[in-house]
Amino acid sequence: MPSIFTQIINGDIPSYKIYEDDKTYAFLDIHPETKGHTLVVPKKEVDKIYDLSDEDYQALMATVKKLSKHMEDKLGARILWKVIGTDVPHAHVHLMPYDESWQHGRTLDLTPEEFTQIRTKLEYK
Repeated sequence: MPSIFTQIINGDIPSYKIYEDDKTYAFLDIHPETKGHTLVVPKKEVDKIYDLSDEDYQALMATVKKLSKHMEDKLGARILWKVIGTDVPHAHVHLMPYDESWQHGRTLDLTPEEFTQIRTKLEYK
């Protein structure tokens, strides 16, 4: 069975997409720790980030870098990167805008309208 991220990439599960290219897909985390918490995933389903081919790893990290700079510009916040690799068996990187109100491990309860506003602000075109 495809991972939840593959299902999102394929459009089987809706997402608040902020970026997509031929190798990567980025969308807002539905259990965000900060406003703008984004997941960047390779389109190729590989469990662990260190098992990605060099080409797919480089594409993933190029997107992480590009979106981090974009998010920093749009939000005026430092962007933290987290690679955890335990919840979903599909390599991914968390991009998390940092501000003084952030509390590690606490999730925010955002409305669909708030997600849409954040997505609109962060969409990379």
